[in-house]
Amino acid sequence: MATIEIIVEHAGKNLSAYMEDAPIFTVGKDLKEIEKNIREAIDFYLEDNPNPSPALTDNYKLVFKIDTATFINYYSGVFTKAALSRITGINERQLWHYAAGVHKPRKKQTEKMQNGIKLLSHELEAIQLV
Repeated sequence: MATIEIIVEHAGKNLSAYMEDAPIFTVGKDLKEIEKNIREAIDFYLEDNPNPSPALTDNYKLVFKIDTATFINYYSGVFTKAALSRITGINERQLWHYAAGVHKPRKKQTEKMQNGIKLLSHELEAIQLV
């Protein structure tokens, strides 16, 4: 099964998404809409293209890649910068710089952020409310 990377970026009040290996792009108000729209765009592309991108000729799985600034801003209603700092171990002021696009995180910082998010998701996944 092929893995298709979909790049998601902040676009004003919306998100935009595109596939690098084919002329497929869309916009949406949230990630759920982006996924729905990108799947529709892929279907249209495959219907109208006799020689589609090789990545789309077999079964595939979509993976959404989102940059740090887009992530922080998109989830700002869920995570405050203080909460995200506690989860990731990254200084709150630095997170503000990333969100504003003043600085881009180094690879090590991106990994810390990714690991903190994964740990939180595993923790939340294990919870059963009674």
